[in-house]
Amino acid sequence: MILLMNLLNLSWIDKLDIERVLTPDIKDHINSLTIMLMQETERFNKLLIIIKTSLEQLKKAIKGFVVMSEELENVYNAFLNNHVPELWARNAYPSLKSLASWVKDLIMRCCFIDNWINNGPPKSFWLSGFFFPQGFLTGTHLSSTD
Repeated sequence: MILLMNLLNLSWIDKLDIERVLTPDIKDHINSLTIMLMQETERFNKLLIIIKTSLEQLKKAIKGFVVMSEELENVYNAFLNNHVPELWARNAYPSLKSLASWVKDLIMRCCFIDNWINNGPPKSFWLSGFFFPQGFLTGTHLSSTD
């Protein structure tokens, strides 16, 4: 239940700044890794919006301001059972983690992407931290041929 209250705080949810990703090089060319990063950022932002919206609606439903829909009830029950809500899992990367571990993992993934956006490409990449690792591998392959 403490995790539920922390999630409802919403302070940890921010959109990743996709505009900072779009910086062409001298030849006005955007390299393959930048395109892959942009796609990953879009996927994470979509997931974060779904999480934030569902948590805001759940908070209102708990207070009695809106009707608790079946979908919101499923989110609430998933919290009680420490499972990732189906609404989130449908829009997320594959994972078998419990809700608490999944949220920690999501925060780490968002920090990894945010750090890449703000500080440039890291020296090493967290391959399993991507929504679509194959896209990263293709992007590195194409970048090496540019």
